[in-house]
Amino acid sequence: MCEIEDIRQWRGRDVVDESGSKIGQLEAVYVDTGTDRPSFVTVRMGLLTRQRLVFVPLGGARVGPEHVRVAYGKKQIKSSPSIGTDGELLAGDEQAVFDHYKLPYQAAPDERRLARR
Repeated sequence: MCEIEDIRQWRGRDVVDESGSKIGQLEAVYVDTGTDRPSFVTVRMGLLTRQRLVFVPLGGARVGPEHVRVAYGKKQIKSSPSIGTDGELLAGDEQAVFDHYKLPYQAAPDERRLARR
């Protein structure tokens, strides 16, 4: 998939859905704490005064020179769990992100599965 050394360069790139429609700009990359591999990204969406960060899995994503193409449709991404632009994903809210995309979730109580890089 994607090399960990490259993820800091992804910030600010456009994120497009599976059909090529622009979703927004990539804000941050979250790695799986068990593997230290990129697992999710947050995408800045919304109007300038009402922006939020939505979570999108990186499984099946392709990184291009100017964008990251994810394997999900815009409609599903727009309804994804989100945080404020200065917010933080709480450990207790992680499962909802995985559930939204029908991905398996396993973590010990009070342990984080995702870490922002």
